[in-house]
Amino acid sequence: MTGMIEVVRPGFGVTLQDRGRHGQRHQGIPQSGWLDGPLAEAANALVGNNGGEAVLELRGSGLELRVKCGPVRMALAGAIQAHILRADGQRTQLPAWHSTTLLVGDRVQLGAAESGCAYLALSGGCQLPMQVGSRSSYWRAGLTGLQGRPLQIGDMLPCSDWVAPNPKEWCTPSPWTLPKGPVRVLLGPQQDHFQESAIASFLSDEWEATAEQDRMGVRLRGAALSHCNPAAADIISDAVTPGAIQVPANGQPIVLMADSQTVGGYPKIATVISADLPRLAHLKAGTRLRFQAVSHAQARQALQEQRTVWQSWLASRTSFVPAGFIDEQALYGNNLISGMQRADL
Repeated sequence: MTGMIEVVRPGFGVTLQDRGRHGQRHQGIPQSGWLDGPLAEAANALVGNNGGEAVLELRGSGLELRVKCGPVRMALAGAIQAHILRADGQRTQLPAWHSTTLLVGDRVQLGAAESGCAYLALSGGCQLPMQVGSRSSYWRAGLTGLQGRPLQIGDMLPCSDWVAPNPKEWCTPSPWTLPKGPVRVLLGPQQDHFQESAIASFLSDEWEATAEQDRMGVRLRGAALSHCNPAAADIISDAVTPGAIQVPANGQPIVLMADSQTVGGYPKIATVISADLPRLAHLKAGTRLRFQAVSHAQARQALQEQRTVWQSWLASRTSFVPAGFIDEQALYGNNLISGMQRADL
């Protein structure tokens, strides 16, 4: 039997994302995929998925879902509030960093992602058809998201029903978090289009994320960065990638995100390293940040360290029996008296 989730309220800022479309940029197809990969995989791990399954990326609020076929297990990762409306009328909180099993008729109401991005994983992942090797939403090209558009009332999201005989849920003693501090970058590839003072200001000044942002990119606000000359503010369009930091003629940087175009004509002063790319998902308007230049070796080391820390977090998961269930294995294994005694002694 297949699990099925119905969209009661689509909310806004909700997309379906997995690891994205890799190896297609030469055809003009953006990578897409989740903005914060470790956080998305944390949600998958908590629900018992193997990794890489499509999840709902939550960057707005107002989403409400109902279980049409189930039971269905789900888990939230991120700073977000949610509630369950059970079919029997009970209302309970759906905490993040815990898996929860919902029955047919149960509804889940999600609030806003407090840090700008959170993820909801379903058992088996959301199993909409793959397009160009991924289930990731990229509406500008009509890819996934359900018929290449945002979610609408009545849409159905297929997933796996939860039929495991073990009722134990998963939780973690601490949320997965990203490191603080400056966002690390590799300078270039067109840093020679900028005055030396501009490079110094880029690395020393504080920048503010503006409200002009989406999954394609984030515009930053700060002291304008000066190009070497007016002509240096434009280049012959060449390849860009998520994390590239373009600087147009106005001197205000634009950090490209997962849905960024594949080529661009603004010079790139630097590129955010892979280990810090997930932090871009949480640049809400008004967030302030600094940049720090690192070497290629330091960038590779940072990514390896992140993977090591994530594996340690994964190993910290624990299981628990939800209220209303009896852990028969613990009952029979720990609570029986071995042997017999005469009652009259």
